[in-house]
Amino acid sequence: MVKNRKPIIAGNWKMYKTASEALTFVRELQSAVSGNEDVEVVVCPPFNALVPVVEALRGIGIAVGAQNVHWEEQGAFTGEISPGMLKDAGCRYVIIGHSERRQFFGETDANVNRKVKAVLQHDLTPVMCVGELLSEREDGITEKVVRDQIEAGLEGLTPGQVAGMVIAYEPVWAIGTGKTASDADAQQVIGFIRGLVSKLFGEETAAQVRIQYGGSVKPQNTASLMAQPDIDGALVGGASLDVESFTGIIKAAAGN
Repeated sequence: MVKNRKPIIAGNWKMYKTASEALTFVRELQSAVSGNEDVEVVVCPPFNALVPVVEALRGIGIAVGAQNVHWEEQGAFTGEISPGMLKDAGCRYVIIGHSERRQFFGETDANVNRKVKAVLQHDLTPVMCVGELLSEREDGITEKVVRDQIEAGLEGLTPGQVAGMVIAYEPVWAIGTGKTASDADAQQVIGFIRGLVSKLFGEETAAQVRIQYGGSVKPQNTASLMAQPDIDGALVGGASLDVESFTGIIKAAAGN
């Protein structure tokens, strides 16, 4: 079956790059991927760089995403940022439920669901992350863990909302470790996710939702991952911090 979903390559910069460093990066990236129409490209800078990066990329065809959000529109939540603020800054995407948020900051499946609903209300696109720990994979419960995260994260959504969002499968043991799930392993879990979406929201929704792989993605392994029938892109961490490597991933995803 030929995939008709446009690949999406998103760079999660985590807590790296000052605003000036971010501007230098996106100007170089813009030149490197000029003319690209085959892959949707997203960069997710830290909050301090969102507005200048949005301005630098205006009309360029590279979207900007945020790395986190609070589910409330406003309030006494020191250090948080609201969906409306991200929308006003010019963001189009928001990463929600990244394993580092779950591991270090107590993100729960219930809060992921609140955040997904909140950003959808502002016409932002959630990139909802799911994935198992190494111990969970070794215990053979990967599908149970991912099922629980998917069911809780998507609870209360409509088929149309799910069809338009992005799901990122990131095995926690592969993030920042240099270890990558094999193409077959990644496809197996992502195929499972698509099948689960089909059961919950229907075949049409499952055929439309884009599902990324994340976890030590590099230019060298992108093409083989993207060749899998259910993998629609990558959520890239460390390799997205270097223009040459990120460009290599984008071009590999485009088949160049």
